[in-house]
Amino acid sequence: MNQAYSNIALNKHLKGSQLSAADKGLVTELVYGTVARKLTLEWYLSHFIEDRDQLDSWLYVLLLMSAYQLRYLDKIPDHAVVNEAVELAKLRKKGSEKLVNAVLRRILREGWPDIASIKRKNKRDSIAYSLPVWLVAKLKEEYGEERAKAIFESLLVRNKASIRVTDLSRKEEIQALLEANNSLLATTGLVKEQGHFAGHNLFADGAITIQDESSQLVAPTLDLQGDERVLDACAAPGGKTAHIASYLTTGQVTALDLYDHKLDLIQENAQRLGVEDRVQTQKLDARKVHEFFDQDSFDKILVDAPCSGIGLLRRKPDIKYNKETADFASLQEIQLEILGSVCQILG
Repeated sequence: MNQAYSNIALNKHLKGSQLSAADKGLVTELVYGTVARKLTLEWYLSHFIEDRDQLDSWLYVLLLMSAYQLRYLDKIPDHAVVNEAVELAKLRKKGSEKLVNAVLRRILREGWPDIASIKRKNKRDSIAYSLPVWLVAKLKEEYGEERAKAIFESLLVRNKASIRVTDLSRKEEIQALLEANNSLLATTGLVKEQGHFAGHNLFADGAITIQDESSQLVAPTLDLQGDERVLDACAAPGGKTAHIASYLTTGQVTALDLYDHKLDLIQENAQRLGVEDRVQTQKLDARKVHEFFDQDSFDKILVDAPCSGIGLLRRKPDIKYNKETADFASLQEIQLEILGSVCQILG
C-alpha cells in the first residue's frame, strides 16, 4: 500500500472503469475496509506467513484484502473469496496461486488468532482497532480509557459519502436520482451510506461534487458579495476554492499550493464545475505570501492550514499510518507562520 491517499487513488481508478454500481460499491468497501483495518489484518497474517518480506507487494495486498473479506464481510461465501483470490494470483503470476490457496485455507482451517492474547494493553488496543500505539496512548491520555475506547470504535465505522449540489434548484431531482438523504449540516449537501459519485454523469457534468458536509459550510460563512478578491491560502484539492468561486461574479479567488499536480487538480475541479474564470492558481508557499503580494491585496482570506488530519481518519484511514507524534509540533509552527504571513496582505 503506497503513500497515495486511498480515496484519491480509488476515485481515479473507478472513474474510468466499466464496473457496475454494485461492483464499484464492493471495491470501495474492500479498499477502505482493508486500509482501515490494516494493522489488525497484518497481525492476523503474521501467524500464517513466515516471511512477509519475501512476498511481492501485490501478493501481500491480495492476502490482506482476502483476509478482510473472510473476517469482516458476511455476504461473500468463504469458498468464493478463496477461489477469486486464487484466480487473481494466477492471472498476475503463475505459481503464486499455490501460496494464496494455502494461506487462506489454513486460516479457514485453524481460525483467527486471539487478539486478547496480546499482553501489553496499548499494543492490544493498537492491533484490535488498527491504530498506531502512540495514537492509542495519546487518546487515552487526553480522554481517559472509556471515552478513548468509544473513539477507537467510531474510527472503524465508515464515513458517509457526502456531496455538494452545485445548483440548488436541482437538489430534489438529484436527491431522487442518487437515492440520497439531505445533509443535516449543509443546505447544499446530500449524504448516502455508501456510494461512488466520481463515476456518475452528474459528477462529470458538474452538477455535483464530492465535498464533506462541514467543508460546505465554509464558503457561506465568508459572506461573499460577488466582487471580492479572495485568497485560499492552502487550497488543494480545491473543493472550497470552487465553492467560493461559485459565489463570485466579478471577483476572483486565488488558490495557492506548493505542488504543480495539486494546482492542476484545483484547476480541473474548477473547470468541471464551470467556475474556472473566477479561479487563479499560484504555486507559492503560504508562509511567504507577504513577500509576493502587496498589502491589502485581498478582501477575504481562507486559511485551511496543514494539520495532522487525525480528524479525517474515517474518510482517509491511511492517514493514521503516516503520522508520528513529532508531526504535531512541526505543524503548529507552520500554522503560525502561515497566519503571520497572510494577515499582512488582508485589506
